[in-house]
Amino acid sequence: MISIKRSRGRWRSITGMQLTKHTDYALRVLMYVARKRARCTVADIAAGYQIPRSHVMKLVHQLAGLGYLETVRGKGGGVTLARRPGEINVGRVVRETEETLDVLDCLSEGYAGGCGIAPSCTLKSALRGAQQAFYRELDRYTLADIVPGERRATIAWHARRPAAATR
Repeated sequence: MISIKRSRGRWRSITGMQLTKHTDYALRVLMYVARKRARCTVADIAAGYQIPRSHVMKLVHQLAGLGYLETVRGKGGGVTLARRPGEINVGRVVRETEETLDVLDCLSEGYAGGCGIAPSCTLKSALRGAQQAFYRELDRYTLADIVPGERRATIAWHARRPAAATR
């Protein structure tokens, strides 16, 4: 993401890794549904986070297509998680909902730009390493880890689960 800010009468660009609102809201939709532990509506989610209903509908559609949510249409319909919260990896959700987190154009796959210092540039390697570290950190977390109380509920669910029959 590149944003331009005016500082002391001059324009300057600031480059940094930042999730789009789309990805932020996608994570929040998953968190809301996980916290509810029951079917909830798009209107519930939109009101809970003060996000436009139309945007929540797009997010729900995308997350259902990715296999994170199940949707039921009509009266009594709504949204539930398609998987247990402990099976939804935060890093994967970010990768699947974020267009790019490349801090430089030359880090993008298929970059065909004409950079004059590319043959001797070591910055690209350092920034790629930082980007990979960012994703590795996100990969350490599941939805159960980021929803208050959900980790305990997941552990309790596993404890109540009947043991597999052995022969």
